[in-house]
Parts: sequence; C-alpha cells; structure tokens
Amino acid sequence: MSSEIINIEDIFAENVFTLATMQKWLSREAYEEIENIVEHGGELSGKTADIVAKCMKDWAVERGATHYTHWFQPLTGCTAAKHDSFITHPNKDGKMFLEFKGKELIKGEPDASSFPSGGLRATFEARGYTAWDITSPAFIKEDAVGKILCIPTAYCSYKGEALDKKTPLLRSMEVINEQSLRLVKLFGNTQAKKVIPSVGAEQEYFLIDRDLYLKRPDLVFAGRTLFGANAPKGQEMDDHYYGCIRERIGAFMKDVNIELWKLGVTAKTQHNEAAPGQHELAPIYETANVAVDHNQLVMDTMKKVAENHGLTCLLHEKPFAGINGSGKHNNWSLTTDTGVNLLDPGLTPNENIQFLLVLACILRAVDLHGDLLRQSASDVGNDLRLGADEAPPAIVSVFLGEQLEDVVKQLVETGEAKHIKEGGVLETGVSTLPDLLKDPTDRNRTSPFAFTGNKFEFRMVGSSDSIGDPNVILNTIVAESFCDACDRLEAADDFDMAVHDLIKEYMTAHKRIIFNGNGYSPEWVKEAERRGLPNLPTMLDAVEILTTDKSISLFEKFGIFTKAELESREDVLYETYSKTINIEANTMVDMASKQLIPAEIKFIGQLASTVNACTQAGVPCDVERDLLCEVSGLLAEMRSALDTLKDSIAKAREIEDHKESAFFYRDGVKVAMDALRIPADKLEMLTDKELWPIPTYADLIFEV
Repeated sequence: MSSEIINIEDIFAENVFTLATMQKWLSREAYEEIENIVEHGGELSGKTADIVAKCMKDWAVERGATHYTHWFQPLTGCTAAKHDSFITHPNKDGKMFLEFKGKELIKGEPDASSFPSGGLRATFEARGYTAWDITSPAFIKEDAVGKILCIPTAYCSYKGEALDKKTPLLRSMEVINEQSLRLVKLFGNTQAKKVIPSVGAEQEYFLIDRDLYLKRPDLVFAGRTLFGANAPKGQEMDDHYYGCIRERIGAFMKDVNIELWKLGVTAKTQHNEAAPGQHELAPIYETANVAVDHNQLVMDTMKKVAENHGLTCLLHEKPFAGINGSGKHNNWSLTTDTGVNLLDPGLTPNENIQFLLVLACILRAVDLHGDLLRQSASDVGNDLRLGADEAPPAIVSVFLGEQLEDVVKQLVETGEAKHIKEGGVLETGVSTLPDLLKDPTDRNRTSPFAFTGNKFEFRMVGSSDSIGDPNVILNTIVAESFCDACDRLEAADDFDMAVHDLIKEYMTAHKRIIFNGNGYSPEWVKEAERRGLPNLPTMLDAVEILTTDKSISLFEKFGIFTKAELESREDVLYETYSKTINIEANTMVDMASKQLIPAEIKFIGQLASTVNACTQAGVPCDVERDLLCEVSGLLAEMRSALDTLKDSIAKAREIEDHKESAFFYRDGVKVAMDALRIPADKLEMLTDKELWPIPTYADLIFEV
C-alpha cells in the first residue's frame, strides 16, 4: 500500500488559471477588468487581452506547457481541440521566441464542416469560430502529448449559429439570471446583482480489465456488450453497493481524484454502485457552465487514468444487460451572489413566500415542458436504461416529499398552509447511540425530478451525455415561469394578495405533475396517462419535441435557440441515432460471422465426433446427441437471424432522409439485432468455455 501523503490544499487547482492566479500575474488594471467582466459581462479590451494572453502563456510555460488550444464542446457531446505551439518564426539569428497574443486567446477558427451541424454548415462552408468563455478558467491538461493550455470556448458557425453545447447554456444562464433578479427584487432583495444556476453532476461508470475489453469488439466499437448471457451472480445480493472498494479500483480512484483536484474539479464522493463493477464519483456544486466543463474533464480523466491501471472505463448507459445501467444525476439550484439559495425552504416552508413562489414556478415549468426535459435526456444508450430498475421512467414527474406535498395540498384546498409536517426523532434503541433528528421527508429513487432539500435532482440524464442540454432546458423553462410570474406581480396593485393568489393558481393548475409514489409501477403509467402527462419511451419519440411551435416560441422568446438551430439539432439527433445503431448492427454481423458461428461449428464438430465415437463403441450417447441437436438448431436459428440483420442493414442504407432512416433503424434493424442476440446468448450457456471466443459477463464484471 502506498504511503504517499497528499495535501489536497497544495495541489488543488494548481493547473488552473484561476482568478486568484490571475491576481498574482496580472496588473491591477487588467485584473479588475477581467473581474468586472466575469461579474457583469462585457468585452475585454484589446490591450488587456494582450496582457492576459502573455501572462497566461508565461504561467503555462512555467508549468511546462508547450501548446495551447481552444477547448470546445461540439454537438458530438464530446470535447474537441486543435493544439498550437507557442513558437513563432525564428529571428535572423535562428533564436526561437514564444508568443501568445490577445486575439489568439479570444478567438479561434476551427473547421466547422467536419462536426455535426444538421445542415447549418456544408463541406464547402468550413469557417467556424471559437470564443473564450471568460467565466470558465483556463487549465493545463497533462497527457502523452505533453502539457496543453486549454482555453474553454464557445463554438459557433460563420453566420453565428450555435454549433455546440456551451453557447446555448451561456445564453440560458443570462436569461435565468435576469428573470431571477426580477423575482428576488419583488421580495425586497436589492443587494443581489446576480443569480447563478448551480449544478452538481454525479457520474456513474463501470470499470473492466483492459485486456478483456480489447477481446470484445462490441465494447471497443459500440461501448456496450451486444452479446452476453447473464453471469451466475449479478446484483441480487445487494453486496456491491457501498461495499468495500477493491485495491485495484481504489488505486484508480485515488489517481482520478489527484488529477481532478489539480484541474480544480471538486471531486468529493466515491463509492461502489449497485451493480458489480459499477462505481460513482460526485463533485461539489459549481456554476452551471463550469460544472458542464468539469464533467467533461471527469469523463476524460477517468478514461485516461483507467488505461494507466490496465482498466477501461465504460460510460455507456447500459454496457451489460440484466444489471444496472449508469446515469448522471444532475443536481440543480439557484443561488444569489449574496449566498441565498432560492430553493432553500427554511425551517418553515409554509411561511416562506418567496420559496413557495419559486416552487410553484418550477412546478409550472416542469408541467408545461416536461416533454422538453425528457428530450434533453434522450440518448441511444439511455433507451436501454430508462424505466429499468435503477433508472426513472420515461414519464417526467416531480417528487416533493411528504412535507412539501402537504403544504401544496393545503394551499390548493384552502389557499393557505397553516402547519407543516415535522421530521421528528428517530430513536435507535441503543443507549450508546444518539437519537437522530429525522428529515421531514424521505427520498424517492424512482422519481426523475426530485426535490432533495435545497435543490432538484434530475435523474434521467445518461452517463455518457453532456449535462449541457438538460441545464439549458432547466434554466430556460424556469426562466419562462419566473417571467410570467414577474409580469403579473409587477403590475399588481396589492403585491401580497397577488403573490398569494398566484402561488395557489400555479399549484392548482399544475399539481398533476407531483407524484411521490413508485415510478416503476405499471399503475403509475396508467395514472400518468389519466393525468395527461406525456410518455415518450424512446429517444426518437422525443426528438421532434425540439421543433414544436411551443418549443420554438419558448426558445426564440429568450434568444436561446433560433428555429434553424433547433431544426439542426433535431437533424443531428436523428442522424446520430442511425449511425449509432448502424455501428452496433455491423459489429454484431462481424462478431457473429467471424467469431461466434465459427466457434459453434468447432463445438458441433467435437460433439459430432463424440456421438460417432460413442455409437461405434456401442455406448449410450443420448445426452451428447441431444446437446448436438440443440446446439445445431440454435446455430441454424442464429444464421437465419444474421441473414435477416444483413438484409435490414442493407435496406436502411438506402434511406436518405435522416428521420425516416432513424425510425427504420429503431423498428427494423434494432429488432433484427435483438433477434440475433437470443440464440447467441443461449449458445454461450451451452458451449465449452474454452471454445467460446469472447470474454463472458462473469469474466468482465468480476475479474477486476
């Protein structure tokens, strides 16, 4: 065991050009200009940009950096970067100088034709721009290519359309800030100058041995297993969740933490998750755009560190059938720059009028735009996870808990809440243990959007997804409800009476979205239908929500997306779905043709030889003959299913329209894939392990 002593305070953010670092390196005037823009917005002057660029370069070079890059998040959902060194043309003496100018800091020009754009950019229209997000600090990323100064940027086309996850997020943050300030000022808060959406993204993931990973083409190409019978043991014993962390995994977690702390990521919680081989990392809350950037760093870092430990980190939502998939719980709240959390109910939430109005507005927002929230968590992999035992259903509802649900009920029925349910005391019954103060409400792990004390936890997001989209939606729909409320309250003659009536009105009109029961139960599906709540079971059912008249009106009203930007994203999602299923289908064809079927032919040959030998020797061979017939029959079924899948893929490739193609891949190709897997998984359970050509679930999940 390592005896290395780690001082978190010493290493935290050592590779980040934070405001504190800027204060040390910049002139007072330059620093104050930066600080003012971070707090209030605006553009950096050319003179200050040059100063900042030089100091940023000197700081990075001092730490060993040789290159810089504009680090951005295109519609692939991953990050992208093009590295440029700091070197300039040598002088006449051949001496090299390092240089980094303000214009290089502020703006970059990556190729915009090779990233998904949904038709906004053509191949011959290559120009795109990256613009420095001054509110997210630059950092140094260390890997095999060296140390790179990474500058977080937004990414847009030559015509100004957003081609990334960050630009609409920053737009939505300005909108929620503006509308939140209107609301708090109605309650007399004139000190607050800013309201910031805060986010904490819990990240679930699997770790498997890398050598075994490389022997599974489906994991390599698709990120999930396309074949595989269940292991003898899964998660039914509930012994992995919060269980003892194995040495190899602990060493990985330790190195991940160190790397993330250096990057200023507040990695706080680590534990084993419910499924064997599954784990979770959770950070402390941060400003939304920084949280989005940091979550990308978390995923990148986990994948890099895993390789260093002979492991592979799987971020797919459902890498293994039959056990829990992985999600990314998006914890969201709103906080003023004076430290007031708008979602903190206080000790007496029934008397906290500002909180009740905020709550009523959020209920309204989620009820009116639950379909958009569902769409923001739509992902090809998430189709395999949502609605399973570890994930919320595809129906959006809000969990408030007993205390707040009772407050809402009182307000709806009588117009006022005169009492609240108290938490009480939990008596342990052990003299040496303290009695515990109980929270006034329990938790609900089946709710997709749950109130958890002073925040809402959106639990539908997939583990591999960017959290950019969900937070764009949350910020925008809540801002719309705040705007509606403020418009009415600012015009009211009697504010106290108006806010009282508005809270009751919103809660009455939108109480159908509240559900505190079991979201996994089939009864809830029927009840949700009775209430008129949308049920969008798959990604493709939700994509078109982006371009409904309601959605376009919402986003254009607040300047988050134009109609063209929404249509482009819709097109990208359809195309992404088709490409993803196509890769999975081709991988299945390849594995079945080159690995599984040949292995079964060998096995059948061995069985046939055994049957013939036993027959010639006059020895009974009923067991061998029955097994031979069963395996031969399943192989024939597998070959037939393989031919059907090949035909289905060929038909899909003939469809040019992205939407039509996506639906054919879902309703045709994917059905054929499922049919091929059934006999293959049955054959795995019958075949000599020495002949089975790929690592099994038991190998992958338990041999770490």
